Amino acid sequence: MDRVEEMLGEVRTTFRGGRTRGVEWRKAQLQALLNLLAENEDKIFEALRQDLGKHPVEAYRDEVGVVKKSATNAFRCVEKWMAPQKGRIPLVFFPARGAVVSEPLGVVLIFASWNFPISLALDPVIGAISAGNTVVLKPSDLAPKCSSFLANTIPLYLDPEAIKVVEGGKDISEQLLQLKWDKIFFTGGPQVARLIMSAAAKHLTPVTLELGGKCPTILDTLSNSSDLQYNVGFNVAVKRIAGGKWGPCNGQACIGIDYVLVETQFASVLIELLKKFIKRFYGENLKTLENLARIVNKHHFKRVHNLLKDPNVAASVVYGGSVDEENMVIEPTILLNPPLDAEIMTEEIFGPLLPIITLNNIEESIQFINSRPKPLAIYAFTKNDSLKEKILQETSSGSLTFNDAMVQFLADTLPFGGVGQSGFGRYHGKFSFDTFSHEKAVLHRSFLIELEPRYPPWNDFKMDFVRLAYDFDYVGLVLLLLGLRGLFRRNRRQ
Repeated sequence: MDRVEEMLGEVRTTFRGGRTRGVEWRKAQLQALLNLLAENEDKIFEALRQDLGKHPVEAYRDEVGVVKKSATNAFRCVEKWMAPQKGRIPLVFFPARGAVVSEPLGVVLIFASWNFPISLALDPVIGAISAGNTVVLKPSDLAPKCSSFLANTIPLYLDPEAIKVVEGGKDISEQLLQLKWDKIFFTGGPQVARLIMSAAAKHLTPVTLELGGKCPTILDTLSNSSDLQYNVGFNVAVKRIAGGKWGPCNGQACIGIDYVLVETQFASVLIELLKKFIKRFYGENLKTLENLARIVNKHHFKRVHNLLKDPNVAASVVYGGSVDEENMVIEPTILLNPPLDAEIMTEEIFGPLLPIITLNNIEESIQFINSRPKPLAIYAFTKNDSLKEKILQETSSGSLTFNDAMVQFLADTLPFGGVGQSGFGRYHGKFSFDTFSHEKAVLHRSFLIELEPRYPPWNDFKMDFVRLAYDFDYVGLVLLLLGLRGLFRRNRRQ
């Protein structure tokens, strides 16, 4: 506990010293982070291979490339983000001017997740640095090689008095949560999130929770053709589903596809196309699988494997289902209509199992989704504008993507975050800067004009004048000038 308190004291002293507030410090840290990525790419790839079995292409796409893009964008934009934003002031306060000034919150605690242990650690750090905060980063102990890499490498590049990395398990996390922070940012599951909110409430510390949930995919026909197997649009949709489900960390992603909703008459075509793309992308069977991350550890392997042990669930498997416990690998698995009350349909899967749920009409998908907790993302493949509008207006989710999966995560111009049980708060791009900033209202008034009633009749005129000034900006300006002229003439006559 003494070491953690000492670390917090050092970064708080650094923040109070003021050097993190300047744009020069912020840009220097962002450039240093880009240097870290460029000079240690192979080490990152190796750490990700050892922790999760990620292929270098996947490692760059989902980890290094994400952080590089985010840091580059922040480096280019941070001065613009820092600039005070002009605030429109009611004419009743004339002459006056207002602004919204973004100021850093202070000392930020960031808990990173294990499934993307580099990008989900450094991406929030970029936002915190851009906003001028000092940072304590707690990587996940479930990805020990990546945690060790961050702990040993970050102090060599970033300001060691302002940005700290603390390693450890549950005991260290509990010690960190006993202390007072100016902001806590957490990526993970709802069970731990509740503990973090409870601890933060003791100090009234604001939190951002990036959680997850069961993210559905709605698959419409995309064509009037009866032969969907050879329809280009339907093929592209299924290919993107296969890539979005198993490509990023083998289904261990908070915004990964959890299940697919499709009309009954098209389920068989969907299954055959999924089989084709699984074999093309990842291999024919368990022994020939490649380009797939493994399950992170024995505990999570057993958790996912146990989902298949329910006899009614096992009976719904139409492809895959094989496991290699020694190497913690589960084959991409497709299930058709597993029981809706089974754990696989009530809890987030977070693994390579894909249930397909059939409906009589695709519009029933809206009611199906709304009967469950709000997801972090909804994916809908359709060309039907009417269905798009219904999904947009009648469902609630952290994000909504049409005709693709997971790509919204890469758009810095869109906020990333959940709603309801899938979390709250948002980040990415300017939204990260805002998450770690306090928007302070600043108003400047003048001593030049002071309206002061001299006798009762003036009160009535003043009330009418104020009402108009609030209601009509430009008319109010004219009335203001005329009223001031009359006031000055009246004062002269007295």
